[in-house]
Amino acid sequence: MPAFKTLDDLTDIAGKRVLVRVDLNVPVTGGAVSDTTRIERVAPTILELSKKGAKVILLAHFGRPQGAPVADMSLKLIVDAVKDVLGQPVAFAENSIGAPAATAIAAMSNGDILLLENTRFHKGEEKNTPEFTAELAANGDIFVNDAFSAAHRAHASTEGLAHHLPSYAGRTMQAELEALEKGLGKPAKPVVAIVGGAKVSTKIDLLSNLVTRVDALVIGGGMANTFLAAKGLDVGKSLCEHDLGETAKQIMAAAEKAGCAIVLPVDGVIAREFKAGAANEVVAIEAIPADAMVLDVGPKTVELVNGWISKAATLVWNGPLGAFEIAPFDAATVAVAKHAAACTAKGTLVSVAGGGDTVSALNHAGVADDFTYVSTAGGAFLEWMEGKTLPGVAVLTPA
Repeated sequence: MPAFKTLDDLTDIAGKRVLVRVDLNVPVTGGAVSDTTRIERVAPTILELSKKGAKVILLAHFGRPQGAPVADMSLKLIVDAVKDVLGQPVAFAENSIGAPAATAIAAMSNGDILLLENTRFHKGEEKNTPEFTAELAANGDIFVNDAFSAAHRAHASTEGLAHHLPSYAGRTMQAELEALEKGLGKPAKPVVAIVGGAKVSTKIDLLSNLVTRVDALVIGGGMANTFLAAKGLDVGKSLCEHDLGETAKQIMAAAEKAGCAIVLPVDGVIAREFKAGAANEVVAIEAIPADAMVLDVGPKTVELVNGWISKAATLVWNGPLGAFEIAPFDAATVAVAKHAAACTAKGTLVSVAGGGDTVSALNHAGVADDFTYVSTAGGAFLEWMEGKTLPGVAVLTPA
């Protein structure tokens, strides 16, 4: 991954209009922001630019308004939350382009912060039209992208602006890119990847890319059943995509050719109903009853996976090992997460994790803060793991 210009390369910006693409797509409940994590992530970039005397103009989307104004998707709903996190005033403009934006920007003093209305209220945003991009660019002198989570979208405010203005990575974007470089770009070896979740069908590209780049690939969750079935094992009533057996075989063959070990469950926690506290037992993976389903990997599998992590220098993780949302089927994910966190704390492991369920699982295990880096980027993190080029990253001005 090439290096990009960052805020360290920005000097003498007092009075400059800096367009900052941020991710403010936060959850709102009862008219109030219920989780300010994403605002907190971009606060360092915003405050640093403000302190340097820039006129900080925030660009963001909120929801999926389909290119037209929608009242309950207005960024006006989150202005107060942004003010509270930043600890200083934040003005608001009723549009991201045109007279409302121009008037609000003209009224700014050095160091002021302004939030423009939802960029997705215009069809030109997601279509990345030259006309809309040019109107956005007219509002600024410099472009800073601090929204890695939207970097897999070639939208006007994520990709288009970089063709009009000098472009830099914000602090959150910089941290994400540096962490990902340690994860798969130029990782310390051996590299172990954990991929869990329900379905192989949603992660074919991911698995196909990883087997060529890591030393061991641990497959857990429901998708492990598809691989076990492809090997001829009876997985009972477990979640399984039997129609993808050939795909699983192809991935295993590619792994063998690349010298990547595929690590599958050797035992499982089974139950006959999917509910909290359901009667359950541990069985060898070859002995799954026809009327039962595997809802978590068993203790011998945990021991096996932890052994791989102990030998690893780098761990990349996406997806839980079992149905972690429901006890007691969270046990394996929690145990492995704690072991990875302990290895990270000892300094023997660089641990990078991401994806919605993964973040929830690590928070559930109480170790999210103990990993080297946990990405909240979702789709962008997954596409990076798949080896895809992210438009919003590729277009940044190279260092």
